[in-house]
Amino acid sequence: MDALAEVSAAFQAYEKALVDNDVEVMLGFFAEDAVRYGIADQQVGRDEQRRWRLAQPPLPEGRFLKNTILQPYGNQVVIVNTQFGYPGRDVLGRQSQTWVRLPEGWRIVAAHVSEPSE
Repeated sequence: MDALAEVSAAFQAYEKALVDNDVEVMLGFFAEDAVRYGIADQQVGRDEQRRWRLAQPPLPEGRFLKNTILQPYGNQVVIVNTQFGYPGRDVLGRQSQTWVRLPEGWRIVAAHVSEPSE
């Protein structure tokens, strides 16, 4: 498999874990020292992210993705950008992830989530 196909599969598995609120599976996709900036939060490292995620309620029902773009840079880095939304809301959020091939496999090293004001 090439980088694009591998990260596409990993991204889909991550998204499933996110929707299922499977915290341990979600965290497994992040590098140990990954940086994640959320809508009103930020975490540096998997331990901070674990504490934050365990304190959060599950996502609202019906999450969907739109305009997902995967951009490979060689065989070691893939950038993923997507929009996400929920039924009944007009605002689309934005999500970006930088995936890097590490010795243990593809991992997110940086992530950013934002939503424009309604």
